[in-house]
Amino acid sequence: MSSLFSAQLHPGRALGFLVLGASLHDVLTRLKAEPQRFPKLDLMYTPTDPVKQPVILGLPANGIRMRFDGPEQRLRLIEVTDFTKNHIFLKPANDKERDLVRPTTEDVPPADATPGPTFRHIYQRFLGPTYDGEYLPSAEMYVLSYPGVAFTFAMKKKEYSPSKDVVSLLHSTAIPTSMAVFSGDSWVKARGTMWTETLPSVKTFAPLAKGKDTSPDEVSLVRIHGGGKLQLFRKWTNNSFWIMLNETTPQQLVAELGPPDAIYRKSDQRMYIHKLRATSNTMAGPSGNDLKRPDDLTDTDQSSHPASDEYDSNDEAVEDDIAANISGECFYNYFYLGFDVLISTPNTTPGPPPSGEVNPDTPKPPFSSTTADRLVATKVILHGNVPGSYPFNRHRRCRWEISYLSSSNDSDAANSETPFTEMEEKLRKAWQFIYPSEAEAQQKQRGMVLNRGWGDSPGSSCELLGGWEESGGTNPGVGKGRGEDSTTTLYGFPGLVFEVLKNGWVSAVTVF
Repeated sequence: MSSLFSAQLHPGRALGFLVLGASLHDVLTRLKAEPQRFPKLDLMYTPTDPVKQPVILGLPANGIRMRFDGPEQRLRLIEVTDFTKNHIFLKPANDKERDLVRPTTEDVPPADATPGPTFRHIYQRFLGPTYDGEYLPSAEMYVLSYPGVAFTFAMKKKEYSPSKDVVSLLHSTAIPTSMAVFSGDSWVKARGTMWTETLPSVKTFAPLAKGKDTSPDEVSLVRIHGGGKLQLFRKWTNNSFWIMLNETTPQQLVAELGPPDAIYRKSDQRMYIHKLRATSNTMAGPSGNDLKRPDDLTDTDQSSHPASDEYDSNDEAVEDDIAANISGECFYNYFYLGFDVLISTPNTTPGPPPSGEVNPDTPKPPFSSTTADRLVATKVILHGNVPGSYPFNRHRRCRWEISYLSSSNDSDAANSETPFTEMEEKLRKAWQFIYPSEAEAQQKQRGMVLNRGWGDSPGSSCELLGGWEESGGTNPGVGKGRGEDSTTTLYGFPGLVFEVLKNGWVSAVTVF
């Protein structure tokens, strides 16, 4: 039997450690770390549109349900659906703690126990008086709203009258069917902006803020400019910084992003034949055919994941590795930022298409690589964390856009929320100048089908995609049947490789 979930209510901000604005990856990682307390996790999403429609995470054993927006995967709404499975309390400043429902430690609740708080308790003792609420006739529900908190009561249409006040409408013993925690002055006002409002940083939430936490703000968007130039924007600020492939050093990455969550060094030789061909092409200088050959670009997710779900390295080990100036190819894994960076010796970077807009703010690298063996960032893998995909919940969702394909018109954007069929059309148009004919373009840009779940095929290669089966790890999906879509297709374009799911959404994009 799971232990009772005890949480302090922070109206408009949080319920215990569940903070509005937290990422789906962060919340899932925290919940999965306590299986006895949270024995069952139910993830619900729209299979045909998992990156735009809300994602729902249920805790049936704890009577909690959470809703995240699709594009950013941020926690937007927390609901209490069963008051008997948790202990919620309020602790006003300079006042004693108030229980929403008096908790019981008995397996069988006492005879006088109620399935939830009464209207009188909420209105008189827990939160106090408030304005009249909103009646929803289609659902036959009355919503009693406070700033950041709302309670839903069942009410028949014949019982409701707009001329009555809230105290006259609700009996003193009426028990709500649910409670919601949201950002806003009232439920009526919050509904219109709930899924798009910019929520404050979780780091500013004082009860959970750590005095020693000096990690930088998360990356909210990666803008791909072509030619190996990536602009990373900070959330809640106007600041950005650049990763210049084949120029940015590991020291510069650590200075901007902090130490990686893990460093992965495994070398898998099963895609070595592609490496040889790519190397020979690079030495000869890039031509149109070299740029457009998709099977030369497929070894882009090399070692992008550690060999097991629970990686061994801790902060001290990571810092020691960085201080020692490690030699050899490796990946810097930034799970909580949503991307991985390949550190290796410099190579050739395909330039942007002639029609691509040149950003005048692109900085010049502080210094250029003077030796061929200098270690620099050569590839970046941006992860979509798409629900239902094989690597779901390994990384936080990273949003991106391709600047030379996008315009000021939002409907013409080319980003992480664009179906790949539309993205592919834009890319083919941008790069059509390197193909003699449309037929050859289609032939060169055909996809390569991969399966992550096969133990003895390139699809399971950590060199290519990262596989858990080689280390005895388990699929990180939530619940049975989650994260089992292991077959994906790779599509290559100059400087880009897209990993596309069966439903047509991009699971990851590699920039090189």
